[in-house]
Amino acid sequence: QVQLVESGGGLVQAGDSLRLSCSASGRDFSRYAMAWFRQAPGKEREFVAGITWTGGTTDYTDSVKGRFTISRDNTKNRVYLQMNSLKPDDTAVYYCARSRGSLIRTTTPGYDYWGQGTQVTVSS
Repeated sequence: QVQLVESGGGLVQAGDSLRLSCSASGRDFSRYAMAWFRQAPGKEREFVAGITWTGGTTDYTDSVKGRFTISRDNTKNRVYLQMNSLKPDDTAVYYCARSRGSLIRTTTPGYDYWGQGTQVTVSS
């Protein structure tokens, strides 16, 4: 059984930084691509960033490019999302997800395990 647990969310001001962490349990963590999604109130869950199992390839949604960085430590079964220059539009619940395979996918059906989410609120 795979479990994903996010942490690191909180209430910050515009321009501040946060680092989200996702801890994964279960076997073969390093064989799968991982991603962060977010969901704001009244909106659909959207792809934020993804990383392949080696960490050699990453992908970001346009609105976070240059501000967010995804990384992973396969020795610790962890994925991270460093978020800098936060904006009020970044306010959402952030979810960690495991891909169904080795590729980064940008839509939710491409992921089979999800964490419970961590709230990020950015005030103006």
